[in-house]
Amino acid sequence: MNIVIIGAGNLATQLGLALKDAGQEVVQVYSRTEESAKLLADRLSCAWTISTNNILEDADYYIFSVKDSVLELLITEVCKKISKGTFLHTAGSMPYDIFKAKVKCYGVLYPLQTFSKERKVDFKEIPIFIEGSTVEAYRRLQMLAELLSPKIYPLTSEARRYLHLAAVWACNFTNHCYTIAQDVLEREQIPFEVLLPLINETARKVNEVKPNKAQTGPAVRYDKNVIEKQINLMESSPLQQELYKLLSKSIHKTNSNKNT
Repeated sequence: MNIVIIGAGNLATQLGLALKDAGQEVVQVYSRTEESAKLLADRLSCAWTISTNNILEDADYYIFSVKDSVLELLITEVCKKISKGTFLHTAGSMPYDIFKAKVKCYGVLYPLQTFSKERKVDFKEIPIFIEGSTVEAYRRLQMLAELLSPKIYPLTSEARRYLHLAAVWACNFTNHCYTIAQDVLEREQIPFEVLLPLINETARKVNEVKPNKAQTGPAVRYDKNVIEKQINLMESSPLQQELYKLLSKSIHKTNSNKNT
């Protein structure tokens, strides 16, 4: 398979590396910035371009892995001159038919994982959700996905929106809470690594126990004494105080409903 990757961010980087490891040939990388395009192209040993006019026209797959805000514009630009091949994007919250009326064979390949450019991930552990415009498009997407992972699931664009929402709660917001915790510790010169056993055990626990059964802490019983004292410790950050209050109320309400 010859593959063009449009984008050079976190997911584009890890997807490109995984495809290369699977024996597939990424023939070109496109990015709006020369530095990003060259960096990924060097890692994949392929050509690069910063102009959509120079994107190769004879690839088997065109993978759009870019920000949602520029996805439609790039699809329009690229598909003006290229219509052969299989076109897909990797966005969690964008519909598969964003390609409609531009090309015939298209779809979505959405790997559910958090990605960073420099941290390699094992795609065999990652669930990949696919959707195709036709039976043939789905077959081609499945063939590509199976090179990466055995965990392949069909999913509609509508359902994928909710999957992406769940992922934001489970990953992005959780990581932001780690950042707040790090700020709290740094102010008192306490190393963040003391929290790692707690973080790791919390993550391990939900492999065995449903999250609502695993919830602990003062908000479960709404211990006002502890909650108010901790809110006061954050007086220099009204936003953190507000987040703490909202999360505490949500935890207490969820657990109160569970017990009724």
